[in-house]
Amino acid sequence: MPWLYLICRNALPSSSVGRKFVQILEDEKAERSSIMAGKGEVIACRTVGSWKQQLLKGKQSNKLIVVDFTAAWCGPCRAMAPVFAELAKKMSNVIFLKVDVDELMAVAAEWGVSALPCFMFLKNGKVVDRFVGARKDQLQKIVLQNA
Repeated sequence: MPWLYLICRNALPSSSVGRKFVQILEDEKAERSSIMAGKGEVIACRTVGSWKQQLLKGKQSNKLIVVDFTAAWCGPCRAMAPVFAELAKKMSNVIFLKVDVDELMAVAAEWGVSALPCFMFLKNGKVVDRFVGARKDQLQKIVLQNA
């Protein structure tokens, strides 16, 4: 972790410049981690930039993208998280993304997310299916149909 980040994080948390600098570094760290995620992993999109980058990656590779729109406070979302992660391990030819609606409200609004958990299935940049709810069987069925 860069020493300047540690200084700003610890010494300048109350200044707007310090908070802004820390936010920029945290956003860059989140984007790097989403780029470096390997096959069989759920990629957490924490910035609009990383979200757009993953969509482009999926479109260029012609792979199915499965998006889990979630929130930390959502019980059914937490129940589906291990199911989603296990499916990602089994289906390495599919891109699995996780979007926290509280972190990326604009993305959730743009994609019409109104209830959680919301799962969207994208191919070539277009939604091929979607559903709302903690339905393990439905998730597996749609992934297998479109992968």
